[in-house]
This record gives sequence, C-alpha cells and structure tokens, in this order.
Amino acid sequence: MTFFKGSRYERIGELEASLPDGTVVRYKRTRLVPPTPAARGHTVRADDRLDLLAEEYYTDAERFWLICDANDVLWAPDLLAEPGKDIAIPESEG
Repeated sequence: MTFFKGSRYERIGELEASLPDGTVVRYKRTRLVPPTPAARGHTVRADDRLDLLAEEYYTDAERFWLICDANDVLWAPDLLAEPGKDIAIPESEG
C-alpha cells in the first residue's frame, strides 16, 4: 500500500490475511494516535475549514490531521462545529 509523503499512514506497518478462497488481503495496522502537544491555540471562526487551517499553519492543506490528533477528534467536522471554541494547533512533524 502506498500513501502520499506526509500521510498519517505513511509509517504504519502492514499485515496480510488470507481469505478462504486463497486471496491475500493486505491492510494497514491500526494507527494509534500519539500524544500531540499544542504549540499554539486557535479560536474557531464560523467560516473555518480544517484544510485552510492546515494551509495557514503548515503551508500544507493535507496536514489537517495533525490538528485533529492534537484535539482528540475522530470526526473532523466536530472540531469546528462550535465557533468561539479554542482548539490546539501542534507543531508540524518532520
């Protein structure tokens, strides 16, 4: 399996399983979210989008997942659902 450089799954190992018909299925191990301390905060605005915040803070819209990890959210839209709420913005990794 190939993931783009900088993907949250880039460094996650793979496993294989054999189905009863002999088909081999490759899949990624479960990604455990590491502790992701905040470097700064951001107050949510009504027009915020995670891709735009990632572009603003990391100059890479695809790194939105770092913001999700720092705020322990599984469903990204929940993070921006409440304008006025403060959210954590971590440093960019690597």
